Amino acid sequence: MHLAGIRIHPIKSCAGLDLDAVAIEPRGPEHDRRYMLVDAAGRFVTGRQHGALVGLRPELREGGLRVHAGGDAQLPPLEIGTPAAGARRIAVTVWKDSVQAAHVGADADAWFTQALGVPVRLVCMDAAAHRPVAAGHADSGAEVSFADGFPLLLVSQAAVDALSARVGRAMSMRRFRPNLVIGACPPHAEDGWRRLRIGALEFEAPGPCTRCVFTTVDPDSGLRAADGEPLATLKTYRRGERGITFGINLIARGQGRLRIGDPVEVLG
Repeated sequence: MHLAGIRIHPIKSCAGLDLDAVAIEPRGPEHDRRYMLVDAAGRFVTGRQHGALVGLRPELREGGLRVHAGGDAQLPPLEIGTPAAGARRIAVTVWKDSVQAAHVGADADAWFTQALGVPVRLVCMDAAAHRPVAAGHADSGAEVSFADGFPLLLVSQAAVDALSARVGRAMSMRRFRPNLVIGACPPHAEDGWRRLRIGALEFEAPGPCTRCVFTTVDPDSGLRAADGEPLATLKTYRRGERGITFGINLIARGQGRLRIGDPVEVLG
């Protein structure tokens, strides 16, 4: 088995970036989900409600991001710098978690508001913001970015290929928004992994990733599938006590660098 893909999403629910290598930090992959959009109440805004988010394309730049609007939006690219140490802080919520995040600024708010057609604000998880992993795993000392619950998400390529065969058309890996894609293993082999090593880094797998309607949003058009796929098919064979699961969550036991082609070893 080997690491076949690396992907990060600098802004939660926006388009992702494929990488050849990535640094693994205490909060997960470097640059992954460090920015997020929130509503007036500070509640997180995602592609579950606004599919157009997947068409907004962040690009890594020195000291920040450049974001490109998708579709027919007549918007120039937005330049985003890392918030200053004294940036205004906003109490935001991600599911049940509260985080004191840095407000990026009025220009970014206006750009994303115009792009989505709803009022939003852009916030950043800077060094001063903290969010521990889910209860039951807090003793690890690990933190998590603005990801749903854990620092990393892993999916096997074979699981997506098998799902595509069941649906009857190709289901892009981008629908599942993993950080790590594993090649050369059976479909859903990851279900049974509890500890693994990728390259020189070890990881704990606290459990499966529960899936929602966001998987039905086409990563190219931002439109929700009229037939409810792939969620409709997943319901027929991936429903369990925790709901519909696909892929596993990970917590890194250390820091280091991962590269495409790194060997994968199951430790338990």
